[in-house]
Amino acid sequence: MKAVVLHEYGGPSKLKYEDFTDPQPGKGEVLVRVAAAGLNPIDWKLRSGAMKEYMPLQLPVILGYDFSGVVREVGEDVTKFAVGDRVFGRTGAAYAELAVIKADELAKVPEGVEMTTAGALAVVTTTGDQLIREAAKLQSGQTVLLTGALGSVGRVALFCALEIGAKVIAGVRKKQIEEALSLGATIAIDVSDDDELDKLGIVDAIADTLGGALATKLIAKVKPGGAFGSTVGPVSNAALHPTVEVNAFSSHPDAKTIVHYAEVIRDGKLVLPIDRMLPLADAADAHAAAEKGGLGKIVLLA
Repeated sequence: MKAVVLHEYGGPSKLKYEDFTDPQPGKGEVLVRVAAAGLNPIDWKLRSGAMKEYMPLQLPVILGYDFSGVVREVGEDVTKFAVGDRVFGRTGAAYAELAVIKADELAKVPEGVEMTTAGALAVVTTTGDQLIREAAKLQSGQTVLLTGALGSVGRVALFCALEIGAKVIAGVRKKQIEEALSLGATIAIDVSDDDELDKLGIVDAIADTLGGALATKLIAKVKPGGAFGSTVGPVSNAALHPTVEVNAFSSHPDAKTIVHYAEVIRDGKLVLPIDRMLPLADAADAHAAAEKGGLGKIVLLA
C-alpha cells in the first residue's frame, strides 16, 4: 500500500509518501480501505517531536487517527461488520490506503453522511464530548466556561453542553463573539481581555482547550468542588486551588459517540467546518497549512 511515513522527527517535509507493508487484521479487528483521514493537532505535535517525552514514537511510523473507509476484510470473531460496509472511527496509522482497527471501536457511517465528513469526525467528537461529560463533569442547569469554543473540539463541546442542558460562557477572540452567541452560548467573552476575565463570576466548571497562562488565570473562577477539564495538559498552578478537581485527559474511542455526532451534523444541528481536502500524497503540505491555524479541519483523501 501507499502511506505517509515519518522516519525522523522534524518539520512537515519529514513526512514521506511511499510504499509500506500492508497491515493485516487480527482477532477482533477489521481491515479498512481508507477513503479519508482527518488531521488533528496531536498529529503535528507528534511529528515535530514536541510530544516525544510523553508519547515517544517507534520510527518509522504512520501518523493519523481519524478515518473513514470501506471494510476490506474482517478478522476472526468479527460479526458486526462485513466486507463493503462504510465505516469510520479512530485508530493509529490512518495516513494510509489501508488501516486496521478494533471492531468494538469501529462504527458504520450513518446514511446521508459523506465519507469525507465522516473521516474528520472521530477525534474531535470524542474529545469535545468527553471534555464536557467526563473531564468538566458538567450537569444540567450548571454553567461552564468553555475556551476555544469555535475550534472543532470547542464546537462539539459547546453543542454537548447545550444538549445536557447547561449554560455556556464561550471564551473566544473578540471578533468571534457574535458567532459564539449564534451557536447558543449564553455569554461570550474575549479571553485576551484581562478586564473581562476579572469581571467573570464563579462558574461550576471550566472546559479548556487553550491552556497556558490563560488556564492559570481561569482556574480561580471555578467554584469549590467544581471541575476544570483540560485537553491540553495539567494547569501549572493547580496546587494553589486544592478545592478544584483538575482533569487533564486524553480522549478515548467511543463508537456510539461518533455515530451520534455524525447524525447531528447530517441533520444540520451542528457544523464542523472543513477547511480543505488534499490528496494523501500532499500530507506534508496539509501539515504545514494546519500548523498555521484556522477553524476548519483538513482532510486527506486516500
